[in-house]
Amino acid sequence: MGIIKAVVGAIGGGLADSWLEVIQSGEMSDTTVMAAGVKVRPNDKRSSNTKGTDYTISNGSIIQVGPNQMMILVEGGKIVDYSAEPGYYKVENSGMPSMFNGQLGESIKETFSRIKYGGTPSSSQRAYFINLQEIKGIKFGTRNAVNYFDNFYNAELFLRAHGTYSIKITDPLKFFAEAIPRNAESVDINDINEQYLAEYLNALQAAINQMSVDGIRISTLPSKSVELSRYMATALDKEWSDLRGMEVCSVGIASISYDEESAKLINMRNKGAMLSDATIREGFVQGSIASGIEAAGSNTSGAAQAFMGMGMGMQGAGSFMGAASATNSAQMQQQKQQQESQNGWKCECGKVNTGKFCAECGKPKPEQSSWKCECGQENTGKFCAECGKPNPNQSWKCECGEENKGKFCSACGKPRP
Repeated sequence: MGIIKAVVGAIGGGLADSWLEVIQSGEMSDTTVMAAGVKVRPNDKRSSNTKGTDYTISNGSIIQVGPNQMMILVEGGKIVDYSAEPGYYKVENSGMPSMFNGQLGESIKETFSRIKYGGTPSSSQRAYFINLQEIKGIKFGTRNAVNYFDNFYNAELFLRAHGTYSIKITDPLKFFAEAIPRNAESVDINDINEQYLAEYLNALQAAINQMSVDGIRISTLPSKSVELSRYMATALDKEWSDLRGMEVCSVGIASISYDEESAKLINMRNKGAMLSDATIREGFVQGSIASGIEAAGSNTSGAAQAFMGMGMGMQGAGSFMGAASATNSAQMQQQKQQQESQNGWKCECGKVNTGKFCAECGKPKPEQSSWKCECGQENTGKFCAECGKPNPNQSWKCECGEENKGKFCSACGKPRP
């Protein structure tokens, strides 16, 4: 009971005119995971199998296997042979299983050995075709908010995610035995997705929690599809790959939304980060004053009273606004000095400058000639930033007291330490 590879030249273009049955896959869309085999000309009166049924494949029939398909030959509900190589195959009930693995590797034979059929041929032999292409566009969405501790915000946040994911059938024999409903003629992924979607969402929760532990910022999740796919594959390894012969290929997050409390925390944190800059704070203070004057000027029915009220209010708040501006100015000056100290140079008199001359004493900025170390590193200091060796052009003092610039002392010949 098995199949043998047919000679293409002997088949030619006359398959449909053959006296034997010709079986090929039923209609298979992008989301179809399994389709039963159908006869090319089931109503041909010339067929030698005039008493057969649609569920019977006669001995000597031809089965056509297309690209990215795996044909499974089933006898009495058990798998008797298979092929993952495109081509034509002849059913030979007196032969042993041929088992054409294609690109699936030798591991598929181990699955076959566990579920193969042993016995005599029956009259219920059928062919089924498994889709080996990547099954894309499977939609998902979290029904409840998923918790996510974000180290950047230092808070427990809650989010909802929506998107699509794709799967690939890696062990078609295992998938057929464990995931395909009995006696089904055609199976779409959406027909069997209810259980898998529930498991997927549980794995998504675990994957998102792991990304949180790894310190990935919550706002970058939409751009972490590759990492999320890897986390998902790890979380679903036993349940999907080992048990059902399929795995997650890719995950695409279309949108991430936060619950109301999480959105408030994020906005508060972002606003606080902005207001920590003295320049932005001062702009906020000045903007508030300008808004108050604009509002008073737009009061046409009582502009004088509005300005009078504003003046009284400014007297009460003037000290506060003045103190705020003074604090902001002091911090802006401090930020400026810090920036100058980072980007500038320090003169011998102690003044930090950014120009070519010292603003205090007028001395020019000392030139920093670069030098190349033996290791290839370009440096400007006294020692190499890569290997720590001293600048060979820098003068050094020998034990004998002689000042030198070369590798050896000009007085006693000792090497540079």
